[in-house]
Amino acid sequence: MRYLLDTHALLWARAAPALLSEEARTVFESNDTTLYVSMATLWECAIKRSIGKLELPDNFFEIIADDYEVLGIEISHLVAYAELPMHHRDPFDRLLVVQAQLGDLTLLTRDPNIARYDVSIMVA
Repeated sequence: MRYLLDTHALLWARAAPALLSEEARTVFESNDTTLYVSMATLWECAIKRSIGKLELPDNFFEIIADDYEVLGIEISHLVAYAELPMHHRDPFDRLLVVQAQLGDLTLLTRDPNIARYDVSIMVA
């Protein structure tokens, strides 16, 4: 299986795995999964770190790049994003939705607004 991690799922997996659902912890422990982190998630983390809302180790982005598949932002994502219904106002989460849809990925999240979209979800 292939999973795209919402920001909170990534942060919990790294710093507080007990916060993840049992099903999500199983995903992280499995050898049969590919875990993706969007460049949008990394950008969100960088923004939050720069304004003092998130503490990250100095080498956080390098660690993530080594441990996960980093999913870039493509033109096809932006085209789909522009057509996405406004069920959710968070631009980063909306981008994750289209990346999951176009990449046939399951989005690992606890955000109830994301469930309003036609996207495969697993509770983080």
